Amino acid sequence: MTRYAIDAPTAIRLVREGITVSGEHQLVAPSRLRSDALSILYRAVRRGELSHHDAQIILDGVTTLRIRLLGDRVSRAVAWRLATELDGDDTAPAEYVAIAQLQADAFITEDADLARAVAGVVTLARFEDLAQRD
Repeated sequence: MTRYAIDAPTAIRLVREGITVSGEHQLVAPSRLRSDALSILYRAVRRGELSHHDAQIILDGVTTLRIRLLGDRVSRAVAWRLATELDGDDTAPAEYVAIAQLQADAFITEDADLARAVAGVVTLARFEDLAQRD
């Protein structure tokens, strides 16, 4: 079994594309994933890129993903350290990377800038590595 840490945009993409993660894989993320997905979808509705109805359907899909959400003291401490090392303005991205470092075999992100910043810090994987279409 391969454990993948994913970020909120990746979770949203899984739902939008109707992709079921193979039973050979387990997803993990920080406990903030659902709140981050909520914010991303809310902003998309405000910009007129998505209807409120569609956003709610996607959000419901994100909340029902088979994913282990983590937020323990150790992962928060590692996130703080990573944010400092990566010279980040915010700890949010570092929380995802911390979970990837501590609990996963690889990290999947839709954020190309984040992927570049953490290359070498964690193993990166492609979205296609976890996808199995129904």
